[in-house]
Amino acid sequence: MEDASTRSIFARSWMRLLTVLAVCGCNFFAHLGTLAVGLMEARNFVAAREMAAGGSWLIPTMNGQLRLAKPPLPTWAVAAVLQLTGGTTDPALLRLPAALMATLLVLFFWGLAKELTRAAPSETLAPGRTAWLAALVLASSLLVVTVGREGHWDIFSNSLAVGSLWLLARGWNQAGPAYASFLGAGLLLGGTILSKGPVSLYTIVLPFVATYAWVGQPDGRARLRRHWRGVLTAVGVAAVVGGAWPMYVWQHVPAAAAAVARTEATAWGERHVESVWYYFNFPVFAGVWTVVALAVLAVPYARRRAGRFVPYALALGWLLASFVLLSIVPEKKERYMLPLLPPLVLLLTGLLRYWEQEFEARRAAATGPDYWLVRGWATVLLLAGVAVPALVGVARLPGFGITSARFILTVLIFAALAGFVAWRGWQQRQATALIMASILSMSALLLLLLPAYAALKNRRATVGLRRLADIRATPSWQHLPWLALDELHVEQVWVAGRPVPTWASPADSMPTRPVLVFAAAPLAQRLPAAWRGRMRVAAPDSFYLGSRPEDGQFFTALLLPISTSDNLSVQH
Repeated sequence: MEDASTRSIFARSWMRLLTVLAVCGCNFFAHLGTLAVGLMEARNFVAAREMAAGGSWLIPTMNGQLRLAKPPLPTWAVAAVLQLTGGTTDPALLRLPAALMATLLVLFFWGLAKELTRAAPSETLAPGRTAWLAALVLASSLLVVTVGREGHWDIFSNSLAVGSLWLLARGWNQAGPAYASFLGAGLLLGGTILSKGPVSLYTIVLPFVATYAWVGQPDGRARLRRHWRGVLTAVGVAAVVGGAWPMYVWQHVPAAAAAVARTEATAWGERHVESVWYYFNFPVFAGVWTVVALAVLAVPYARRRAGRFVPYALALGWLLASFVLLSIVPEKKERYMLPLLPPLVLLLTGLLRYWEQEFEARRAAATGPDYWLVRGWATVLLLAGVAVPALVGVARLPGFGITSARFILTVLIFAALAGFVAWRGWQQRQATALIMASILSMSALLLLLLPAYAALKNRRATVGLRRLADIRATPSWQHLPWLALDELHVEQVWVAGRPVPTWASPADSMPTRPVLVFAAAPLAQRLPAAWRGRMRVAAPDSFYLGSRPEDGQFFTALLLPISTSDNLSVQH
């Protein structure tokens, strides 16, 4: 993001760091509490709430039941936030650990890119520029932004895994012993295991190390042999740190741990099963960098060009190995593609640097593939700059009326970006200008339009529906136990602000004191036969599970033992 007049400024380390942190601040932290808490977030937040409320930090629970399916490090982070903030329910605060881990992912990747591009010829002319641009590209890639703004496990495990690769590469690049780097790598690998088990070891660390040893840096295998003691140290530390929690769980609740292990082992082949082609669209998840991502995967074209700035064979091998390992697992989700982004970004940054150099020196032919690819990239950005304000106006987003300040600001910003792209990108074919416009466009979309997107979703809601938050606000029910005859969705348990365990006692037993009961049908119909004549249903109520009636409904009522019902005054 520099031209001839600002080159010296953006070559300074402090300015580069400030730029990366500014992009991370816009993309990961702005409007962090705008979107509603999703399913995976609710699971993490509920478990963290129970930890912070006095539950075990080593044997987590979710809605009063053991929660051993996921390691606890991300939950510990959210529980710490809850304790520091007095039990906040603000999603923005609870997502702060994830946003911080996304920022760490970018910084770790920056360090890794520095280590991998040390020997590149371009480093003598522009030291550190390739790694810096790689960090900016990763911070503005679509999938990294979306996952980095959600409070669950993936961003933790991916970030710590990339951090371990940085320290491993740093250690391998040292001529002598580098035990500090390998010790740090082991700690981060252990944190990776404590975040999502061995998943990131399989999808990130294994592909990188195997590719490094096979086709990686010059003398890659020799470096591994030279530092075998350091590598063994990293593995040992990772095993101790990452294995401590599973061993503790296995010793204290062996039966539950064994059941979870069996369930998780079969889940990869039975849940969310997709075809082997499911991940073939992964370049699209680079977002504003999709055109460049597709170009750099054309090996005959890109290898010679990008290879001047990044280790093309290493990055491509790392990408393909991760892609194959992800694809052969039947269980697939979009966010599982996150391990593909670091090697893809490293590759496309090499091509960006080539275009920068070629067009700045005016060596690119006016009819060659470089010319048409840069023109095509500029065209896509130009059309986006025109289309965004037009779509905002047509969609009539809440708060974006034609005469509103928000709409006018959106038009001005994207018109300025479109004009900048047309002049500097299309006409003068300056790749640096297109890089700047891509980064700014992603940040502008998040800063300006994310609140409108959330408001648009709320606009589709049916007005006046009674929700669980209304039930929770009833003062006379706060001191009563809550239980469910049918399992309550975990998102609703989060809204409830307390555990709502499913009644699991024998059918011939019943509550011995007044309770608030939840069920998928009216309590008069849902009451167990053994309870009839012995319990009385009072103050029936209901609430909707979503923003529209078709999202489903749950029913509530007070359940009173007959012997005490005459003495209880019910307020509703």
